[in-house]
Amino acid sequence: MAIAPPYRILLCDLRSDRLLDALPVTGVALDDYIGKTGSMRGTVPVPHRAIADRARRALLPGRTGVWVERGREIWWGGILWTLSLASDARGSLTAQIQCGGWESYLYRRLLYDTQEAVQVDQFDLVRGLVDYVQHTPGGDIGITYDTHTSGVLRDRTYLRYDLPAVGDLLDDLAAVEDGFEWRIASYRDGDGRRVKRLQLGHPVIRAGVSDIVLDHPGRVLSYTWPTDATGKANAWQSRGASINQNQAAESYPLMSQLLIADDDVTAGWPRLDGTSDHTTVEQPATLDAHARADWTAARTPVEIPEVEVLLGDNVSPALLGATIRLRIRDLWHPDVLDARYRVVGLSITPPERGRPETARLYLEVP
Repeated sequence: MAIAPPYRILLCDLRSDRLLDALPVTGVALDDYIGKTGSMRGTVPVPHRAIADRARRALLPGRTGVWVERGREIWWGGILWTLSLASDARGSLTAQIQCGGWESYLYRRLLYDTQEAVQVDQFDLVRGLVDYVQHTPGGDIGITYDTHTSGVLRDRTYLRYDLPAVGDLLDDLAAVEDGFEWRIASYRDGDGRRVKRLQLGHPVIRAGVSDIVLDHPGRVLSYTWPTDATGKANAWQSRGASINQNQAAESYPLMSQLLIADDDVTAGWPRLDGTSDHTTVEQPATLDAHARADWTAARTPVEIPEVEVLLGDNVSPALLGATIRLRIRDLWHPDVLDARYRVVGLSITPPERGRPETARLYLEVP
């Protein structure tokens, strides 16, 4: 029978990071991604009154920060959003928790003041929006960052009338042509302090200095390799904001250039049309840049391979952004697939009934 790893959660005041309590947690399932907010689920056993009192004081949805420790290392960090008490027929009580990564906070914060930027590095735009969030009363949750730049300058105007979520603004900025990736990492620094660090990467976030080799058969227990062409498009046009300021007249949206991949059609592909909406974009050049980025992403069928591996050794949440070397030999790959992929997501499954603790890695096909 597998022994559950020593997971526990550190419960802290979200704003000050003051430690409120540390409680054991079972059934931990956590995931983290680049380009998507991670999540954590688990169950806090409540065997007696003393634990109930502690948990009641510390588990405050929307106010409690959660750090997940595995052994002596921090593996995940985020915000407690949902608490569900459960009592069975024998009166056994548990507190089931669901948390979102630190990024989830930025999607709960709206822009109430117009922001304008002219020829500002896109990383500085991101940091400016994070500063806007954290400089409001009660808004500082301790997100830190460095000052490196991407070398890509942007003009942007964000109007308070749109009441956009700051997280959505970051996603839109990242998704434009020559954009970037962003996430908020959780770890302890060299002095043992808990850190929420904004990571920015242009064009992508990378981690690690040497490839990790994973073999199937071997360390890789199973894999899934989908190829999805349902979103493929080789012709594209995007819509922007309304360009008619006369409320009495009929309104039409700003339209991007029509982009057509003639080489796809020449190569035998059928014409496949696609579109996207960017309803707050008022500048033609900005809309064209969004359209080109969307079109580029849609031209190649999406492949997000998943491999399930045993957890431990060099497989941990620190793999996000790292490059692995994957080698697969089976009926589909008789000559051995041997290629490098970047890890863009990770989901951990706890052991259950003799099943070992595993991690599912989501890979980016180069």
